[in-house]
Amino acid sequence: MRIVTVRRLSQIFFLALFLWFCVTATLGAHWWQLRGWPINWILELDPLTALATVLATGTLYKNLAWALVTIALTLFVGRFFCGFACPLGAINQFTGWLGRLGKGTEGRVEANGHRRAQAVKYYLLLFLLALALMGSVQTGIFDPLPLIHRSVNLALAPLADNPLGVLSDAPRSYVSAWLLGFLFLGIVGLNLVLPRFFCRFVCPLGALFGLLSRFTPWRLGKTTDRCGDCRICEHYCEGACRPSGKIIGGECVLCFNCMDRCPADRLTFATKPSAAGEAGLPDLSRRGFVVAGTGLLLTSMWGIGGLAGANRNPHLIRPPGALDEERFLARCLRCGQCMRICPGNIIQPALLEAGIEGLWTPAVNYRLGMSGCLPNCIACGQVCPTAAIRPLSLEEKQGLGEFAHQGPIRMGTAFVDRGRCLPWAMDRPCLVCHELCPVSPKAIFTRTVFETIREGEGLPARVQGQTVVLEAAFPAHTNLISGDFYLRPRGAPDAGLRRITGLAGVGLILERPLTGEELAAAGGKVDIVVRLLRPFVDAARCTGCGMCEHECPVSGLRAIRVYSENESRSRPGRMLI
Repeated sequence: MRIVTVRRLSQIFFLALFLWFCVTATLGAHWWQLRGWPINWILELDPLTALATVLATGTLYKNLAWALVTIALTLFVGRFFCGFACPLGAINQFTGWLGRLGKGTEGRVEANGHRRAQAVKYYLLLFLLALALMGSVQTGIFDPLPLIHRSVNLALAPLADNPLGVLSDAPRSYVSAWLLGFLFLGIVGLNLVLPRFFCRFVCPLGALFGLLSRFTPWRLGKTTDRCGDCRICEHYCEGACRPSGKIIGGECVLCFNCMDRCPADRLTFATKPSAAGEAGLPDLSRRGFVVAGTGLLLTSMWGIGGLAGANRNPHLIRPPGALDEERFLARCLRCGQCMRICPGNIIQPALLEAGIEGLWTPAVNYRLGMSGCLPNCIACGQVCPTAAIRPLSLEEKQGLGEFAHQGPIRMGTAFVDRGRCLPWAMDRPCLVCHELCPVSPKAIFTRTVFETIREGEGLPARVQGQTVVLEAAFPAHTNLISGDFYLRPRGAPDAGLRRITGLAGVGLILERPLTGEELAAAGGKVDIVVRLLRPFVDAARCTGCGMCEHECPVSGLRAIRVYSENESRSRPGRMLI
């Protein structure tokens, strides 16, 4: 079997496997939905992820040990991962092939020619590693494996959910899906201009593989330094590694197109150097290294940016089990696995809530999705590939059993905005937040007050048999027979309250009838009184699950909102309770 056929079959296999893992990263009752599938395996093969987390945290997360296999093979045969296993590389190669269909011989050679700008990815790699060394893992923004996971999880897979419901039973939405989709389509579309554009100019993982393959014993090369003028090898070269001349080994993605197409069989994959000479890497300038080194300075600037401590963003809610912010940012890959698996669709990609350093990291948004954070759900921590969200047991999340002494995991605390709350600001009965609070005993309790509607006015009324007829218009959309409204003679004490229990034509039926004498003593006027159960939050019991915020009937800015105060992951953020 031809080596290029093997390579294509391998690319198809890994791309299909990747897409299958994205499909299975969904909670549900179907056999294919998160039933022990190793959905993070391709992410765990990524040596850039492993290296960045080691630099940032000083430890190698055990699942990332798979990256050692990738490193070992790369040291032995070169950038095999780019040519045989990378799902984004397979997509880029296919679209690059489409872009070449309309070009002639000279156009193909020009498109596949080596360019000095291919060194940019090496500078980007050094810049990102400098950031990781200072404790900020930003590799996931550019690393092709987290990038394609994030793009598919948050921008492409929801297209199959809305409104088809193919992958998820309910539509899913993500606040920056348009941006993620635009970037992904841009990366793919650039291949129509130059083949494997992202791989050649941007990919930091490819740059790392280029460095690792610098002294690989097995390499692609020429058997003789003499070559004809056909340049067929450069018609089909995917890495722009100059196979017709002094080959640049660090740029070769092992597509083997050159070896397969060479009419004179002058190209081979062997343990001896190329007869025409080799260049391990593109030309790198000192200026580029200086620019890359600014990552150290930039991280220091982020550290003095005032986004932590007393000036932290109280709106930034992390998923349950998230590490403290410093360690969280040192581990999070921005892969979107936690966001895709969340059954409530409340874990969203952050934009600037955590500053530029926290771009596309998971943040909780209770206004979106189908509920708050479900008390019996621990899915996000189970799928996080680097334990930036550590895996929890149900007992630990709920504060039961051996965890009873430390209480449940707290994501924050709910606060009532009295200027927007219906019982507080508008004298409208509402019990939604109290009724939906899942904590037992409830973290949201109420205090009963009675307020007079239209204070200072009296409503003319008359007694008609067993009913009282109001002779003045009453505000529309007010359900007087809901059980929360009372009638009393004007100026009478609370003891005169009579619950309105029903309607009889145009009259109000009262729990206790009102006599004509009582009405006459009040000057023929009555007051309508509403019973309000005004909510209060017990911060000692609130877990910040957000059920109350999600279901609050006040649209837009909710009348009860969860803030990060008292979150379990942050000791400085604890409230004195």
